[in-house]
This record gives sequence, structure tokens and C-alpha cells, in this order.
Amino acid sequence: MGIYEELKARGLIAQVTDEERIRDLVNNGKATFYIGFDPTADSLHVGHFMALCLMKRLQEAGNKPIALIGGGTAMIGDPSGRTDMRQMMTPETIQHNCDCFKKQMSRFIDFSDGKALMVNNADWLMDLNYIEVLREVGAHFSVNRMLTAECYKQRMEKGLSFLEFNYMIMQAYDFYELFQKYGCNLEFGGDDQWSNMLAGTELIRRKLGKDASAMTITLLLNSEGKKMGKTQSGAVWLDPEKTSPFDFYQYWRNVADADVLKCIRMLTFLPLEEIDKMDSWEGVQLNTAKEILAYELTKLVHGEEEAVKAQEAARALFSKGAAADMPTAELTADDMTDGEIDIMTMLVKAGLVPSKSEARRAVQQGGVAVDGEKVTDIHAAFKAEDMSGEGLVLKKGKKNFRKVLMK
Repeated sequence: MGIYEELKARGLIAQVTDEERIRDLVNNGKATFYIGFDPTADSLHVGHFMALCLMKRLQEAGNKPIALIGGGTAMIGDPSGRTDMRQMMTPETIQHNCDCFKKQMSRFIDFSDGKALMVNNADWLMDLNYIEVLREVGAHFSVNRMLTAECYKQRMEKGLSFLEFNYMIMQAYDFYELFQKYGCNLEFGGDDQWSNMLAGTELIRRKLGKDASAMTITLLLNSEGKKMGKTQSGAVWLDPEKTSPFDFYQYWRNVADADVLKCIRMLTFLPLEEIDKMDSWEGVQLNTAKEILAYELTKLVHGEEEAVKAQEAARALFSKGAAADMPTAELTADDMTDGEIDIMTMLVKAGLVPSKSEARRAVQQGGVAVDGEKVTDIHAAFKAEDMSGEGLVLKKGKKNFRKVLMK
């Protein structure tokens, strides 16, 4: 299986300009490709994670990555997926963020001996002459066509500034510049960047009469269609000072059952044959899958030592309990209804609450967890087999634990 086929099997490829051409480039190590990262914060976050993993996969297959830091485009701000205009940043803040990005990217990409490049589009965008851009670049863009792009359509209702309207032209110019300077023949990006990426291939074709390709990566969405990588307290960062390795681990340990195997397939470097065997997993086995996912991704971002520490801390707190003598509650078949027990009944039977009404309040207020995963649905139910073996760890509040087993 070539790298292109593997990316497809992992569900990573969304749209491509020319599948045969791109397959030939990446499978034969002939791609010099770029992905752009606008330095809008002083750390990369989970939203960048898939792009970094993709760069790592393609580099390991013999292709050459270019990490393009958007020191220039960050002065404008990408309107994609936004309902309002981004806050303007000073050049000093942008430069600081660029420096932070390079340090984090080095965990994923080998920049030694020219194996990869990191460039900043401020190097060419900041020196452009406005009249020259209008004549040499603007002449190749149709305003009518630009307005059909999804990133602009979303903003038309609330108002799209002329500043942001230029973002597509700037991104297209980046590809044009990288094509000429470094022989960059392929651009990757999130699926919400498709219009901007096509603009780049079109500019290269019109200005140079040559072909360049583009491929978008599937956006990381949960089963409800929402972007993953955010918690109630904000983004999940790759910087350990902003999101600790333990909290990073816990974010992935707590993904929904419906999302865990998709995340393992798309984000980890585990062999596909190994992942395929997990497709039939259900019940308690999905908790094992979540541990695998959390460990593998924490190892990628923070290293093996931190991943082991995070896993051990999580197991001590949620799986084995705060102490070796954790109280145990044993259930019988009589406690089950059609082979299942709902979360409120389980809380009562385990002796953690005196009544179902108190159980309901605890669940609705977010104070209940099973095996470290918060339960907020009062109708959540668990099967008898979930409580076999080591059983489930039921937690109410911060210090009240019960190991729940089937008798």
C-alpha cells in the first residue's frame, strides 16, 4: 500500500484536484508540499494536529514538507469559518508566535539537512507593491467567482471587509511564490481552505502555464458534526504550559464512543491492520481503545515519558481509584432491566446517593463519571458485561468512588 492509499484508508483525504497526479507524486516521493499555519496564538492546538501528522507521514514516505508560517497573512486574518473579523495583532506578537510554532513543529517534522523547510510569507508579502499586485495578480481573479467561495458566503450577511476579501489572493500568491522559489508542486490544507487552494493552482496556471496540485484534509469533526479540539475552558493546546500532558491525555480519553476508532485511524501511527481489528470492539473494549488513543497522541505531542505518567495518573484516579481499598458494590441480575442498568439506579445501588432524585441532580450537574468519562445523560445505561472482569469505576464528585462489579 502506497502512502496515498494509506491516507485514503485512514479517511484523511477530502478533495483533490487531480488524483492520479497526486498519487504519483506522493507515492514516489516526488512531492514538495506545503501547509500554511497562521500564527494567531503562541501555541499550535488540536486543530493543527492532523496537518502536522500528515506532514510527518508524507515526510517519512520520502516527500519534502514546507511549513509555511503566515507572518504576512496573519496581518490580514483568514475569514474561513468565522462569523466576525479576527483581532488585529502587532508585528511583535506575530513574530513571537512564529518562534513558538517552530519549536513545536520540530516534534513532528525533521528540519535537519534540508529535509524540510520552514518559511515565513512575511518575507515576500510585506514587500509587495500594491499597484503591481493589482496589475500582475488581481487581473487573474474574478470577483464573481470569489464571492461564490464558502468562506466568503458565510460572511456576506454580517459584512465582509475588503481587508479579509484579499486573503484568498494572498494565499494564492503564497503558492505561486513557493512554486517558483522551492519547486513546491502540492498544497495541503483543511477542507475549509479548498477555494483558497484552487485559487493558488489557477494563479500558477495562468501566470506560468504550469500545473500544481492541491488536496484537502478531512476536518476533525465529532459525531455531532462539531470541530474537535475544544473544551469548556477553550482550545486543547500542544504547549504543555497551556494544556498539561494529563489534561491533553484526558481530552482524548474522554472522546465519545462513536468517535474513538475514527480518531485512532486518522491521528495515530498504529498499523491499519491493528486498527481494523478494533472495528468490532464495543462496550468496555471501547474504553481500552480510548486509552490507546490518548496514550499514542500524548506520546506524539509530549513524548513517551509524559504519556506514561499521564496514563498512570489517569488510571490511578479513574480506573483503580484513589486508594487500593476502594469500596466495591456488587450487582446481581435482579438489579438489571433487560440486561442493563441505568446510571441513576447504579448510583443508588452503589450507595453513592440515597435517592434517584439526588442521582438525577448529580448527573445533570456534571458530577458523575464512569471510568473517568463524565456522564451527563440521565438515561445512560450500562450492560452486565461492562461490569465483568475489573468492573467499572463509578465516581460522584471528586472523592466518592465505587468499583461496580457483577456478582
